[in-house]
Amino acid sequence: MIYQVYPRSFADGNGDGIGDIAGIRSRLNYLSTLGVDAIWFSPWYPSPMADAGYDVADYRDIDPVFGTLAEAEALIAEAHALGIRTIVDVVPNHCSDAHPWFQAALAGGPDAPERDLFWFRPGRGPNGDQRPTDWVGEFGGETWTRTTDPDGTPGDWYLHLFTAEQPDFNWDHPRVRAEFEDILRFWFDRGVDGIRIDSAGLLVKDGSLPETLPGRPHPFRDLDGVHEIYRAWRRVADSYPGDRALIGEVWMPDRQRFANYLRPDELHAAFNFDFLGCAWDAAALRESIDGTLSAHAPVGAPATWVLSNHDVTRHVTRYGRADTTFSFAAKREGIPTDLELGTRRARAAALLSLSLPGAAYVYQGEELGLWEVEDIPRELRQDPMHFRSGGVDPGRDGCRVPLPWSGETPPFDFSPDEATGTPWLPQPADWKDRTAQAQAGDERSMLELYRRAIAIRRADPALGDGAMTWLPAPEGVLAYHRSPGFTCLVNISAGAVPLPPHTERLLASGPLDDDLLPPDTAVWLRTAEPIPAGSDPA
Repeated sequence: MIYQVYPRSFADGNGDGIGDIAGIRSRLNYLSTLGVDAIWFSPWYPSPMADAGYDVADYRDIDPVFGTLAEAEALIAEAHALGIRTIVDVVPNHCSDAHPWFQAALAGGPDAPERDLFWFRPGRGPNGDQRPTDWVGEFGGETWTRTTDPDGTPGDWYLHLFTAEQPDFNWDHPRVRAEFEDILRFWFDRGVDGIRIDSAGLLVKDGSLPETLPGRPHPFRDLDGVHEIYRAWRRVADSYPGDRALIGEVWMPDRQRFANYLRPDELHAAFNFDFLGCAWDAAALRESIDGTLSAHAPVGAPATWVLSNHDVTRHVTRYGRADTTFSFAAKREGIPTDLELGTRRARAAALLSLSLPGAAYVYQGEELGLWEVEDIPRELRQDPMHFRSGGVDPGRDGCRVPLPWSGETPPFDFSPDEATGTPWLPQPADWKDRTAQAQAGDERSMLELYRRAIAIRRADPALGDGAMTWLPAPEGVLAYHRSPGFTCLVNISAGAVPLPPHTERLLASGPLDDDLLPPDTAVWLRTAEPIPAGSDPA
């Protein structure tokens, strides 16, 4: 199981209200007790923080707000001593406008060689005052910003698929490719076990700059040239002893195109956003699971199962809504949610995701049953997605609120007692029942459910990699078997359903009614091997 740490919000070691490496190191035993196999760290590099660290100014150092490179190296070593591997985020599509290359590109004017490392283009129109294209950004809004030349006159425009502070690299340039291969080596040399690749499908652009029109190839999403980049990265990873993993953030509705990133000489794994955004509906979930497994099978890559992350509405909140799917296009404020219902479904979803074939990812706080914080005052919000949408999109701050560790009132031991700063985002007072301390040892809690489920997952030979077989089940119920002797049932119907014959109840997401499984509840059972279809039971 891979656990995602969002450093700003995990634990604050120095009391300034912002999570840091010292805080993470102080909580490593918590992660070990949870049963974590690997930690994925969101960006911790030097950054002006225009996009919470995804605007990187230096890929080979640590931002002072998080600590030092020496502390990061100590964290990697301490995690290894506990049997926990480490995965760091690399952001290759773009950097910060404070990056030395981009600063040199601006300072050197139109003839600066560093401009070839980005997408500088003249504007359209007689005065060059119209953007080179009308492309819409990944956060919405415009994708080109005009520069001012050193003599004060208006200059060329540069491309940024995200914020204006995040200029896109030109991956057609060999210097860009060589730089990032060296960045991989830098972190592998420090003991990092894996690289998570941000926006992995966006790197290559069509240099003719066509507009995005229906029926035509997209000018910057999933272009075929991106695969040679990852073949080169795989050669770097394979040059190191032991296992070094490459994991892509690939938002790709076409499952075949998605699987192309997972061919044997490219990435080892990619995030499964189809499952993450799926409705809490048995037929939809089964289709997503089948589609995921069938897409991964031809390339021999492990599937991944993800319920939440640092970009999406926490699933306790999503699952309590009338529409339980997730999409950025539909994300809005003021949508009613039933947190009790959402929590019950989230508990069942935990047993579902942790028992499917492949790798499971848990986003920090998911194991505490945290919900999306939707009442952050506008003056405290920081996510550029919110501002670039004109306030229509609530942004991602609500899933990034600092974790509650103990105590009855905020900051819930996120920061030490002698803290001089308040948490960078406010925590709900109602989280007093969701702290790690409040849940530890309570068998009814979300934390203990995760601990028991992960322990069973690690110990049971039926779980992890391997196959699964769907079993006959009533409408609205997911039932599948994993050999040897493991069966999972998830009841998403409106009524209770009987349990199949079994020898042991391993774990349930909620109370059972004798041999009946209530709605929105999952159970793990020890069962006999199913009789193959067409065989003689005698």
